[in-house]
Amino acid sequence: MHVKEEAPARRAVVAGAGIGGTAAALALARRGWQVTLAERATELGEVGAGLQMSPNAARCLGALGVLGAVDANAFRPRRAVLRDGVTGREVFAAPLGAAAEARWGAPYLHVHRADLLAALAGAATAAGVGLRLGAEVTGWQEDAAGVAVRLADGTTESADLVVAADGVRTALREVMHGPAPVRFTGQVAWRAVIPTSAVPGGLLPPDATVWAGWGRHVVTYYLRGGALINVVAVEESSGWTEEGWSVPGDASRLRGIFGGWHGAVSRVLDLVEAPLRWGLFDRPPPPSWSKGRAVLLGDACHPMLPFMAQGAAMALEDAVVLAACLDAAPVPQALAAYEARRRPRATRVQGVSRTNAALFHAGGLSRALRHGALGAVTRLAPQVAAGRLDWLYGHDATRDAS
Repeated sequence: MHVKEEAPARRAVVAGAGIGGTAAALALARRGWQVTLAERATELGEVGAGLQMSPNAARCLGALGVLGAVDANAFRPRRAVLRDGVTGREVFAAPLGAAAEARWGAPYLHVHRADLLAALAGAATAAGVGLRLGAEVTGWQEDAAGVAVRLADGTTESADLVVAADGVRTALREVMHGPAPVRFTGQVAWRAVIPTSAVPGGLLPPDATVWAGWGRHVVTYYLRGGALINVVAVEESSGWTEEGWSVPGDASRLRGIFGGWHGAVSRVLDLVEAPLRWGLFDRPPPPSWSKGRAVLLGDACHPMLPFMAQGAAMALEDAVVLAACLDAAPVPQALAAYEARRRPRATRVQGVSRTNAALFHAGGLSRALRHGALGAVTRLAPQVAAGRLDWLYGHDATRDAS
């Protein structure tokens, strides 16, 4: 009796074991791909701090089968709030919590980046993804048979697809399209995590709060069921000369930048002992997101300023859509379909994120007008305020993928 042989599994090399790369590896493995996840770092530690997983991102986590694991270590905020950084006056608020899930069909979560990565990596390993640490992808050679992926140690991996998810400082985008230097955006961010037990009860409501001021702002929200407080402070700066993305910062300097701000902000910053600083960088959009059998994903093709808290969310949406497109067509055509579905949305989110920087950092008359208009919307038409986010939070990337 003749037994029909099964076609060999398609092979993919994903460069970068961050959120987007690990999610893409998991999504592909779940669809039958044989995946190698190559990460230049020699270990995966508790890197970064807090992330906001809005309903559009949570929906992707559900599709990837990790929402329950992520939610178990998350915090569900009550509202998203914009406040005046000096007076503490509430300018704008949108309900989250149960209201977010009812309106947008998925929860709004605050998660520690390490917890999210652990959930994704655990699921990816269980799905058969091979993780290679200390393995930097440096390039590839494509022919009719597929792709030979080169690693920094001189070895190669054979594949049918290369996914470049190596972040905003991607070297692989240059392999694909030539030089496109990163651009400093004029914004420097400080990040820290402090224990909630050190903060007086009731000082910070259970909200995702932006404290806005002239040329700077602070974001505060809870993590890990309320055990930690994530703090991100952003200032405008004329330059960034430090080497590296995350360098030690001077806590006293941080407090000086926000001197005279509302008591809640000052008290929180007084508890910061060892903040990290990093410059926020951008790149011009690539001419295309793919070339042949290689494709860009996440910050490697559309770096996001953090002023909409959508960087991780967009990478998760990319991963879900990319894997589904590759189920429906041969690789080159699938990559074109992926870009067609994702590029307009990612570009819009990038634009709104840049606009929010101006909103958060406005001063003088501009600030009064902007904040006054937002406050009026919140007071007079709260459903309109929530509706301003429907296009973003209500989006279902899993539908884009079908």
